[in-house]
Amino acid sequence: MTPSAILESALYVTDLTAAETFYTGILGLPLLGKVEGRHLFFRCGPGVLLVFNADATKVPPAPDARLPVPPHGAVGEGHLCFAATADEIMRWKAHLEAKNIAIESEFEWPQGGRSIYIRDPSGNSIEFAEPRIWGL
Repeated sequence: MTPSAILESALYVTDLTAAETFYTGILGLPLLGKVEGRHLFFRCGPGVLLVFNADATKVPPAPDARLPVPPHGAVGEGHLCFAATADEIMRWKAHLEAKNIAIESEFEWPQGGRSIYIRDPSGNSIEFAEPRIWGL
């Protein structure tokens, strides 16, 4: 057996309000769900981006929880990469700069394909890259 795709990706943040503003207002992701103080869920193409308050998700579920999701979390800055064509990367760069979001790094990969990197309000590294960097 081999998984066919990644359904969800998760990032952990320190400020859910700032994260919601960033991911909806700057990146334009539609908000699918929200629990104050715990999480935000966003639609991204065929998948879902989960944004968690790590302090809240480290707490084990109550014995009688309706959805007994095991505890999880991360400490420090994570990384997520959004797929983008070369033209989309140029448009993202202009859009992000217009929103005063600093481009931390941009380059052409040796095997071909371009990437740009920014930071979300919690310091997570967010990349926009051409899928061909992975031969896709």
